[in-house]
Amino acid sequence: MRGRAQAGLTAAIRPSIIRRWNTETTSMTGQLHRDVFVVIAAYNEAQAIGEVLRELGVAGSSNVVVVDDGSTDETFQTAKKHAAFVLRHVVNCGQGAALQTGIDFALSRGAPIIVTFDADGQHRAEDVAALVTPIRSGECDITLGSRFLGSAVGLPWRRRAALKLAVGLTRLMSGVRLTDAHNGLRAFSRRAAERIDIRMDRMAHASEIIDQIRESGLPFKEVAVQIRYTPYSLRKGQSLRGGLHILVQYVLGRVVR
Repeated sequence: MRGRAQAGLTAAIRPSIIRRWNTETTSMTGQLHRDVFVVIAAYNEAQAIGEVLRELGVAGSSNVVVVDDGSTDETFQTAKKHAAFVLRHVVNCGQGAALQTGIDFALSRGAPIIVTFDADGQHRAEDVAALVTPIRSGECDITLGSRFLGSAVGLPWRRRAALKLAVGLTRLMSGVRLTDAHNGLRAFSRRAAERIDIRMDRMAHASEIIDQIRESGLPFKEVAVQIRYTPYSLRKGQSLRGGLHILVQYVLGRVVR
């Protein structure tokens, strides 16, 4: 399936994948965020996922949902040792599809608040609290992490320039004024998460989510967060060529939607 899941195909693929979830339950320490479900899409992240889950556990995130998106390494086995819930796509469908699977599962478990979190170690577990506080207080229904309001440790200037370009293009395409367009650290109230329907399976889903936030009419705000860049996460990141492919996919997805 890798390379085939394009915009519009998710609706046909997802039901068969959901019926084939493999779910494992383990215990995690910490009860601080019992009303928060943290959803992590992971593809071949065995090197990083264990430490990511350990940090979340220390920070008090007890309801962590890892969606192993058809990994060929030990991601699934490693995640089972640490996460409350581990779901598995039998084939690789892309990050967008994996996040939607995790969101659907969290909603089925009655999640009041859902946070999306990356598997490669770039996000800090302590930023979860900053994201969910405005939602708990009723200030808004959606929070979006921004590295440009916060900090980006180790961000190369070329990647910074590409991210700033993405911000400008997102503003142009969606009309939503954000400081950071492709940050995977987000939080949704239950009613907001119920309106998210990701159909762009791969990385174009980040722009699609912004479109859906605008269309929902629900209040949102950006929250300052820290993103940590390491040699590992930079290797996993998108190249300029990959970024252009994502842009084309996003534009085509909007046309055929």
